[in-house]
Amino acid sequence: MPLWMGLAACLAILAPDAVAFDAAPRTIAARGTVQAAFAPWDDVEALVVDVIAGARSQVLMQAYLLTSRKIALALIAAQQRGVDVQVLADDAQSRVASGKVGMIAAAGVPVWLETRYQSAHNKVIIVDAATPDPILVTGSFNFTWTAQHKNAENILIVRKNPELAARYALNWQRHLTDATAYTSTAVPDVRHDRKPAPE
Repeated sequence: MPLWMGLAACLAILAPDAVAFDAAPRTIAARGTVQAAFAPWDDVEALVVDVIAGARSQVLMQAYLLTSRKIALALIAAQQRGVDVQVLADDAQSRVASGKVGMIAAAGVPVWLETRYQSAHNKVIIVDAATPDPILVTGSFNFTWTAQHKNAENILIVRKNPELAARYALNWQRHLTDATAYTSTAVPDVRHDRKPAPE
């Protein structure tokens, strides 16, 4: 059985209202806790690393930019301790010279590139979605050194809201169906109307 089907089955039990993904916006009841943090004042990068380090079964990431060595190493460490780590990355931004997509892929983390959109601008991490204690990370914060040290950014960390985590996990799966598997030999997608964004 494909991994995404197993995830869908688990989500059906934990958050039945979120399993049938529909295009309509959905209101989800407030539940669990929400932590807000703001770069450069708060150490958002460390918060992200801690969330990944605490994963017990799965980490699903959507990254527009991934140049933070600390976050990349946290993903690799999670993969090495048996956590199912999977990453969706923006195609053009994944080819930024300082990007870590190749590094995590070389370490065995499955990576797919989103090629359907002008910008796959999501910045999302879903941890342990198919458990009663999932964690959802989202906000403006790119997974970069610059986002932490140079930019004005925000992040929300939502804990223990299975329905919300399931909704995001299903959206992640929806994006996966349109993505292309990353290979280190892939020819860069050179588009004159898209230039790598600054970190």
